[in-house]
Amino acid sequence: MEYALYGSPGELPSLPEGAADIGGRRVSVRGEEVPDDWAERWKRFHVPVLIGGRLYVRPPWEQPAVRPGVAEIVIDPAQAFGTGAHPTTRLCLELLLEIESRDSFADLGCGSGVLAIAAAKLGFAPVAAFDSDQGAIDATRANARDNAVVLDRVERWDLRREPPPAARTVAANLMRPLLLQLAPRLEQPDALIVSGLLEEEADEVAAAYAPLQERRRLTDKGWTAVLLV
Repeated sequence: MEYALYGSPGELPSLPEGAADIGGRRVSVRGEEVPDDWAERWKRFHVPVLIGGRLYVRPPWEQPAVRPGVAEIVIDPAQAFGTGAHPTTRLCLELLLEIESRDSFADLGCGSGVLAIAAAKLGFAPVAAFDSDQGAIDATRANARDNAVVLDRVERWDLRREPPPAARTVAANLMRPLLLQLAPRLEQPDALIVSGLLEEEADEVAAAYAPLQERRRLTDKGWTAVLLV
């Protein structure tokens, strides 16, 4: 993990190489001046991903998809709300491809809008996106515009205080505490994708949304997403 700290010469603390205990693990730590190519170097961490042979999510500097039948989603990582490369988002996209109905869709905790934009490109309608962060709402609107899709609703919404409007398909890429809090207040959809979960949290969260039943579970790098119907 790399952090960049900015300041005038002499303002920043020195970080000599050494060891530290972080999250119960022994790790090595070092500090060094940022290389001159920092403005371009960060782009190496954002690579395109192909989901199920049907969705291609890429940053704007990568080459467009040229495969027939592949829907392309372009997300600028500068928005910093998610690009589709994180396992939780990729797993949601994989499960989204398995849903046959193309009726109403709601993206809860939309971040950069990747899931909502993908749903619109796959033919879901109407499509709504909700997030508590105004920056995420602005990013979702901008990304929808750049991807030439129309999202019917993009609104700031506090899921801790009020349930979202109903939709036939719902994707909730959140975290365990909020997913558990949302469960008794969500008007149950025909299909629900829950993600943002560690492997050991998935059983508890899936059970909280009964009578919906688990259809499929995907896990990658310790993260899990579950499709409930």
